[in-house]
Amino acid sequence: MKKIIVTGCNGQLGRAVNLHYAGTAEYELVNTDVGELDITNIDKVMDFAREVKPYAIINCAAHTNVDGCETDMDNAYKINAIGPRNLSIAATETGAKMMHISTDYVFSGDGTRPYTEFDPVGPKAMYGITKLAGENFVRDFAKDYFIIRTAWLYGDGKNFIKTMLRLSETNDTVKVVNDQFGTPTSTKELAKAIACLLSTENYGIFHGTCEGMTNWADFAKEIFKQAGKSTKVEAITTEEFGAPAARPAYSVLENYMFKLTTDFMFADWEQALSEYMKNL
Repeated sequence: MKKIIVTGCNGQLGRAVNLHYAGTAEYELVNTDVGELDITNIDKVMDFAREVKPYAIINCAAHTNVDGCETDMDNAYKINAIGPRNLSIAATETGAKMMHISTDYVFSGDGTRPYTEFDPVGPKAMYGITKLAGENFVRDFAKDYFIIRTAWLYGDGKNFIKTMLRLSETNDTVKVVNDQFGTPTSTKELAKAIACLLSTENYGIFHGTCEGMTNWADFAKEIFKQAGKSTKVEAITTEEFGAPAARPAYSVLENYMFKLTTDFMFADWEQALSEYMKNL
């Protein structure tokens, strides 16, 4: 069996990857999280990879607290940049494929049309800056790599959908920003996309989000609609919300490389949400 090291296995995406590969005869997942493997320590990563001799490494680990990255810069660089560097070095030495998950935050968010993989990057928040550094390290040190940028991810774990449903239990109205545009993406869809690429030599940078676009307020309205909730959504601006870190105003990603080089199509975001809600 081909062994795949999965980092961040207890996160939303790590769980979805495990679910996707469950019962497969071809692959064996070697799951790690902070307790099993410190990806920021090069010696530990190298020792682990040499022992496992993986077919591939899927890096789902990240410091995803956008506001936290602004104040916890050292850890953000360690986890989002040094970690992918270490895994990439280990992947090259052991002949493994490197699959790294990145983010829409590598773009400025000043665009007016969906970003393709060929558009210039320009992150504004420390989260995006450290994630871009991670991308660059993967490109520098991994021989055979896939980088998938995704956005607005939700799955089995803490996420926007569950927060909205929790708030609806005790509030008639919730305030949600309506001037940030993107695409809600289910971890189930992203896990399918990862598997689609991993068995190929179709290396490079890919965008991987569900199809379509919305804003956070309309996303919340759709959640309440599908859940049969009467909770109202009061639209507010990003400025009124007052988060410490800058958020991209427009970070819709075009899955251009998937469309150019594969037959894989992501589901529309409303369709993926509907499937997720049924299984909640």
